[in-house]
Amino acid sequence: MNAIDEKLQPILSTVLHRNAGETEFHQAVQEVLESLGRVISKHPEYAEEALIERICEPERQIIFRVPWVDDNNDVQINRGFRVQFNSALGPYKGGLRFHPSVNVGIIKFLGFEQTFKNALTGMPIGGGKGGSDFNPRGRSDREIMRFCQSFMVELHRHVGEYTDVPAGDIGVGGREIGYMFGMYKRLTNRYEAGVLTGKGLSYGGSRARTEATGFGTVYFVERMLATTGTSFEGKRCVVSGSGNVAIYAMQKVMSFGGTVVACSDSDGYIVDENGIDLALVKEIKEVRRGRISEYAELKGDGVHYVKGGSIWDVPCEVALPCATQNELTGADAKTLVENGVIAVGEGANMPSTPDAVHVFQKAKVLFAPGKAANAGGVATSALEMQQNASRDSWSFAKTEERLAQIIHSIHDACAETADEYGAPGDYVLGANITGFVRVAEAMRALGVV
Repeated sequence: MNAIDEKLQPILSTVLHRNAGETEFHQAVQEVLESLGRVISKHPEYAEEALIERICEPERQIIFRVPWVDDNNDVQINRGFRVQFNSALGPYKGGLRFHPSVNVGIIKFLGFEQTFKNALTGMPIGGGKGGSDFNPRGRSDREIMRFCQSFMVELHRHVGEYTDVPAGDIGVGGREIGYMFGMYKRLTNRYEAGVLTGKGLSYGGSRARTEATGFGTVYFVERMLATTGTSFEGKRCVVSGSGNVAIYAMQKVMSFGGTVVACSDSDGYIVDENGIDLALVKEIKEVRRGRISEYAELKGDGVHYVKGGSIWDVPCEVALPCATQNELTGADAKTLVENGVIAVGEGANMPSTPDAVHVFQKAKVLFAPGKAANAGGVATSALEMQQNASRDSWSFAKTEERLAQIIHSIHDACAETADEYGAPGDYVLGANITGFVRVAEAMRALGVV
């Protein structure tokens, strides 16, 4: 980790003061500012006209009430959010998260990260994020539909294919996107396919979008491993989570010859030394919407289930945190290093704490930060927007080929930037500076707006 340049320290102090209590947002801003000292030394113009201060301040923050009626006819109240962080490169783009932990600080952290992630893709999209503290777990399809419809009654005023294009995130999959798109269509009386991404194939979705974030993470790590003359072939891997990102990261690891021996959910983790049976995980998670403990019950002998605990206690050569923010701590990182990890790729948004990142970098472990390694989802969302705009539909192979090209270009840009700024192999610095410069150049061109 780098110390924050003294010229940037007042900016961080202001962010901490103006956004009191928003620890995840503080963490995200500090992590980027730690990389920018070298940039303003080389390009002092980026310190002019409060450019960095403006990048750290969202353009718009929307908070709204979401009333809905549950299956017992009781009225429930949730809170909805949309933070439109930066539109210098294009319309705001970023997912919606439905989870009890959601608050404005978490949405701001995600929107800030999204701004740089989207810039890294090279696509014309700005950064935003949204969601609600609604918990879809245990709710019926009808309850989820009523909630999504109420959520969209307010959100539809703030989105559009040239304004803000939401997608899914934790708790928001194809079902939720469908309900929200249906309500948007009814409210606006128009079929504006480009207003949401992650749609079903039957109404304007893109092939490979479901797989894109997980696939993209593995494409990035594969490219990163190649810089040291190795690959996933024969590697023992651990993937946290068992949702969309984790499932398709596991699938791509296996296609590259790696063996995934463990995955998890919020209750605990499983270890299958013979390699995770991905078809069974998909059945449990995507069809039954069950818990990962069921895997051990169904598989029986040879599978170990640990309730609670840390999945990072499981020895591996490649670790892919694909669950949620700050899930991998400094202590976890030390355990992974002691057990021989050689590469870590973040499939989730900021899943490693600052202490963990420091441990990996000090140990010379290849480390791919989320804003670069998990950009495959939003890149394919932008490809979905492209297909919607041209009334076209691409094959899976064509879409995945474009995804791989974008991820490889992100990797190479991060590596080249790290070299340029005297930190070869530092993908964190490379990603932060590359994303920042692309956003900063656009903002400078547009004036003080």
